[in-house]
Amino acid sequence: MKPLFRLMTELSSRKWISRITGAFARSGASRLLIPQFAKSYGIRLEDAEKAIGEYRTLNEFFTRRLKPGLRPLDEAPDALLSPVDALITGMGAIQAGTMLDVKGQSYTVEELLNRSPRTVNYRNGFFFVLYLSPTDYHRIHSPATGNVLEKEHVKGKVYPVNDFGLRHMKRVLSRNERLITYIDHEFGEIAVVKVGAMNVSSIRYVEPLPDRLERGGDLAYFEFGSTVVLLTENGIFEPRPDLAVGSKVKMGEALGRLHAK
Repeated sequence: MKPLFRLMTELSSRKWISRITGAFARSGASRLLIPQFAKSYGIRLEDAEKAIGEYRTLNEFFTRRLKPGLRPLDEAPDALLSPVDALITGMGAIQAGTMLDVKGQSYTVEELLNRSPRTVNYRNGFFFVLYLSPTDYHRIHSPATGNVLEKEHVKGKVYPVNDFGLRHMKRVLSRNERLITYIDHEFGEIAVVKVGAMNVSSIRYVEPLPDRLERGGDLAYFEFGSTVVLLTENGIFEPRPDLAVGSKVKMGEALGRLHAK
């Protein structure tokens, strides 16, 4: 059955399908689905910035902000913060430019970063693959204070990035649409790779996006669930020893500590 599911996914993973889905989610008619959507995914309505009846579209609800104070930032100034609420589906040291064993597949940093000249900075760094389910809060925040060095939009497919997609579809993280942000902080460089997925109609930066980001500050958001791949430069990061694949993290929680080379 897996080849059949793979074929069905290949056929359905087209941008025009995501565009149709996105158009409906942004329409006034979609607001009727918000209560059932929230119930189906067990979304904590009490955490939302506004009452459920104040959201005019499903997309507006999906990209909702949270009430102030619900995602406190780790107080250590050298902490690398989780940019999202997510499940860790891959993590580890990057070995000679390769991220090993992400749900049974390996990826090169070169392909993930679309062969950017900056790839050399991450050949022996560290990576996290952070999966956001429909239940999760979908805004993306800066993992550290620093300047935006460069941004790149990489066009691509919209394959699912859930467990099935990562295991059974070929190299989805480097084939899907991506929005890449490079951030320079006091200890080095970080790449925040936002990966699109099936039914993600777009990945959007906040407007206006400042040239300098504060730790925990708004960076971008997904319109429906997807994944963030977080990369740190060679030799500047030590992960928390208690984190592992399968751990859940919240935005603002420390993933580990940044340090000078």
